[in-house]
Amino acid sequence: MSEAQQCEIAWFSALCDDDYEFLGVPDPQLKSSWEHCRNIVLRADEGGFDNILLPSGYELGLDTTAFAAAVATQVKRIKLLWATRIGEDWPPQLARRIATLDRILGPNAADTGGRLNVNIISSDMPGQTMASAPRYARATEVMKIVRTLLNGEHLDFQGEHYQLKLDPPRITTISGKCPAFYFGGLSNEARDCAAEASDVYLMWPDTMPNVREIIADMKARAAHFGRTLRFGYRAHVIVRETEDEARAYADRLLSKLDDEVGRAIREKSLDAKNFGVQRQQELRGAADGDGFVEEHLWTGIGRARSGCGAAIVGNPDQVLAKLRAYQHEGIEAFILSGYPHATEADLFARHVLPQIQHGPLTI
Repeated sequence: MSEAQQCEIAWFSALCDDDYEFLGVPDPQLKSSWEHCRNIVLRADEGGFDNILLPSGYELGLDTTAFAAAVATQVKRIKLLWATRIGEDWPPQLARRIATLDRILGPNAADTGGRLNVNIISSDMPGQTMASAPRYARATEVMKIVRTLLNGEHLDFQGEHYQLKLDPPRITTISGKCPAFYFGGLSNEARDCAAEASDVYLMWPDTMPNVREIIADMKARAAHFGRTLRFGYRAHVIVRETEDEARAYADRLLSKLDDEVGRAIREKSLDAKNFGVQRQQELRGAADGDGFVEEHLWTGIGRARSGCGAAIVGNPDQVLAKLRAYQHEGIEAFILSGYPHATEADLFARHVLPQIQHGPLTI
């Protein structure tokens, strides 16, 4: 893959009480609120990012759907990657909600479609626990049902979890087609779910050999279903004018962290025990004394975060080289973040974004 290959660069809005100056130290100014999270989205829009992830958590922070509908009226060009937890929804209602959000957000610059994508989370119903295999089977069914309805087709679905006969909703997306489904998960069940029904397979940080292995495995699984996948990579980033400054900032982030507070933050998420989280823990265990598991991949953030737990750290050239190395392996979409999120979005937009050819991912 050439260095000129285009990729999608997305940022992250901290809807789930996940913004800090010092990891693990609550800051009232950075607490999830409509004003704070909206400002992150607006900064990313103004900074030139292509997309922004609006995460979803049951216990934590803001309601993602209400936030997405409100902020969709205020952004000018950026796409929204709206996260939805399957355990909390009903497929026909989900299809109508997606179409409505797509309409509120409005058309892309080329007027060829909308600007909404959907991050599917195979979640439990809050307060209940479903085994992994049926939970992912349910997510597969949901994606198939929603895709059929939003593609404007009559639905006659007889599955294990849903038996539905429905006409498509009157409200359609701008394109008349289902938006792209972004989906992640490392277990066998999660990988099969992604291969069978999603469009973009998302990975959390990992070593380059593991990234290569996962992509090869997912291509083979998708081919088994007669499909192809695109690949995305979710990571934090710390970019400064020099590598020493970037490493010093990484140290500063952890300088006030109490280990017990970090553990409590990691375990607060409903998804704290899944395969992906376990892999992030393995990376921290394999890291060197400074927290680096490979060149420019720092695992310290995972000490106070469940989920994506590593950051690309370095000067602009080093961060750019790392992104291009991932591109070379087949990554076409990056979802990045940093602490505090608005400030780090500005730094990445200033130091790296102008140097990389990027634009919205076309499915």
